[in-house]
Amino acid sequence: MQLTELIEATVNGLGYELVDFERSARGLLQVFIDHPPAEGNIASKSIGIEDCEKVSAQVHYVLEVENVDYDRLEVSSPGLDRPLKKLADYVRFAGSEAVLTLKRPIEGRKQYRGILRAPHENIISIELKDKEKGVVLDFALSEIDKARLIPQVDFRKER
Repeated sequence: MQLTELIEATVNGLGYELVDFERSARGLLQVFIDHPPAEGNIASKSIGIEDCEKVSAQVHYVLEVENVDYDRLEVSSPGLDRPLKKLADYVRFAGSEAVLTLKRPIEGRKQYRGILRAPHENIISIELKDKEKGVVLDFALSEIDKARLIPQVDFRKER
């Protein structure tokens, strides 16, 4: 079993979703987790310190049992600018604002910002927000290098 699959199985087994996983050259393992989406709702409750501690302890144990060599383990939430990795992420966050960066430029441009539309098969659509407002572009999921949500923070909102 590959390391990513091992970590994903562990995180999912605890009732969380593996958002991303990074391994640095210096032995740092970073695991980003979230709560799975509630039925019909993109918002989920926030990841807290207790969640990170729980996942960290279990992942540490599994890595020790599997003799995985690493120096440090960090478990955290994906943050407000959550990365979009899987097709399910694009389905979940359709209607949200995001930035897509392509692997290869199209007409000299690699980055697009706009509102995500619900994907069809492996085609990701984004309605542009900048100068070409209202233009919808389609990209194959395989063409996208990176994608992140644009944080939507309203400091005036009552708590």
